[in-house]
Amino acid sequence: MFDAMRLIEKLPEMLSGEELIQKMSILPVYEEEVCRNGSDAERLMKLSDLYNIYLPSQMSTEIYSKLYLAILRSLQKKGTKLAVQQMNSNKRNMNEATNSRGNQEYSGIIGGSDSFTIIGTSGIGKSSAISRALNLIMANQIIYLEEPYVKIIPCITVQCPYDSSVKGMLLEILRKVDGELETTYYKNALRARATIDMLIGSVSQVCLNHVGLLIIDEIQNVVNSKNGKSLIGSLTQLINNSGISIGMIGTPESEIFFGQAMQLARRSLGLKYTALPYDAYFYKVCDTLFRYQYVKHHTELTDGIVRWLYEHSAGIISIAVSLVHDAQEIAILNQKESLDMSVLQEAYEQRMGMLHDYIQPTVQCGKGRKPKKKSCASKRKEKVISETTEDIQENLIQTLVKQAKKEKTDIVELLKEYVQVEVIV
Repeated sequence: MFDAMRLIEKLPEMLSGEELIQKMSILPVYEEEVCRNGSDAERLMKLSDLYNIYLPSQMSTEIYSKLYLAILRSLQKKGTKLAVQQMNSNKRNMNEATNSRGNQEYSGIIGGSDSFTIIGTSGIGKSSAISRALNLIMANQIIYLEEPYVKIIPCITVQCPYDSSVKGMLLEILRKVDGELETTYYKNALRARATIDMLIGSVSQVCLNHVGLLIIDEIQNVVNSKNGKSLIGSLTQLINNSGISIGMIGTPESEIFFGQAMQLARRSLGLKYTALPYDAYFYKVCDTLFRYQYVKHHTELTDGIVRWLYEHSAGIISIAVSLVHDAQEIAILNQKESLDMSVLQEAYEQRMGMLHDYIQPTVQCGKGRKPKKKSCASKRKEKVISETTEDIQENLIQTLVKQAKKEKTDIVELLKEYVQVEVIV
């Protein structure tokens, strides 16, 4: 046995507040000289910096805290009396499974309910938040102790197999451990033609000795697979026999699966996120994106552009970034050299066609555009942002009323430029 506090001391100090936000942020250097004098190729290459920008949100700080505390709980169990007993129990059961080649029931001595989920709409930045959080937490990479000699990987991330294969998942965990520690657990399992029962024991033992947190990404793959419940059951057994924390990351469709039974629901408590609201954070993201303009003529960000970006991205950050990036790309390639509304609209029409059924903007740029027939998917998206769009339309109408009074023009004609207007006689 050894003192778990010696492991915990190797972790970087937990961050919070402004310090955490500052260290999680990524703001690439904007090269004004390239914008002014660079060739089209140079500007297009620098334009890819938009995809490297990261501005932490409340979701980012919550995910950081969740992951840090999960690793901390796992390390607190390492080297304890219960951990040694669990290690001996796992070894006995592995020997019995090897000899009998039958189903082997493992007993969870160390136990624990350390599983959690992070569920969020695709594209809102949860994977980026997890990556940034782990970069800060795992600043020291592998944790070493000299006496006794111990090597701990703070976190391992694997992807849920598309067919939810239990054996495939367990072998992938061993392969990832081998890649970090230069061990041969994966090769040994293949050589021994290990059964699932043997693999559960082996992976439990490896995680107990060498892993803090296990993250399973794309967990929504279990929803439409006949092996889904078997995989979740194996992960539950792994938690009980290793004492490590397991985080399952997925999209909202996985909620339906976990809600089927109590034993699944209690394993899926955690964080849940939807598309961003139209608030100060979204405005800050747009403002930051517009600082990285590599077109010749700079465009100032206006409230109207922010409203347009929100409506044409449905509050999903990755779509907003793609719109600004692709609009500049189109402007440079076509020598338009301006990030104006017409180029943004062109990027939306040409590059985002596959998303049109999921994003139904109420603000339109241009007259005479016929409304598309709304699918069930688009109606669900509209429901998510309905409250926000009402606020946007109210502000828009107030602005247009003032403009109509000032210019002495027909308010209906102004409205037609932004929203669908039906005149009833």
